[in-house]
Amino acid sequence: DTKETFLLTLKNTSVHAHHQQQRRLWAQTHHRWTRLDWQKVLFTDDSRFCLTRRDGRIRVYCRSNERYTEACNLERDRFGGGGSVTVWGGVSQHHRTELVVIANNLNAVCYREDILLPHVVPFLQAHPDMTLQHDNATSHTARSVRDFLQDRNVSVLLWSAKSPALNPIEHIWDLLNPRVRARSIPPQKCPGTCRCLRGRVG
Repeated sequence: DTKETFLLTLKNTSVHAHHQQQRRLWAQTHHRWTRLDWQKVLFTDDSRFCLTRRDGRIRVYCRSNERYTEACNLERDRFGGGGSVTVWGGVSQHHRTELVVIANNLNAVCYREDILLPHVVPFLQAHPDMTLQHDNATSHTARSVRDFLQDRNVSVLLWSAKSPALNPIEHIWDLLNPRVRARSIPPQKCPGTCRCLRGRVG
């Protein structure tokens, strides 16, 4: 008999047929890239960190051979609920940007004025051989943002649809989350969380 095990549900990003087609095309386009090519990419992303230990995860009982079955998985597109702080950052093989706290809703205007203008553009001006990577969020693909980047001659790496696992900065977020939660006194307010995150990154 298979034993029942207490597990967390897996959160999977919903991927449709057209996403899979875009992924294949992206892989075919970049499969010959060398390590040097990837070293010239500034990988960027934003991430949300909870202010409390509650993570909103759903726990289920399932047999050990049912870990990846549909009943033990939860499909999602967005985060939900709970106090949190959102930060943005960028990394490459040899460089990193400042960790930026996003105080407002990250729409196209906020992304352009609070992130691209003060952080990304100066970074790329200092490293003109580098290319910007950001995902296909609406704040990144808005016409005003595309025009802004084009006017400043910023090279942008076309990104594969719904492929967060390809972005190495995701591993940094994964490392930061448990370290923030492991504090003996968890940060309950935004400034404390921001200081904690910057301390871990630094």
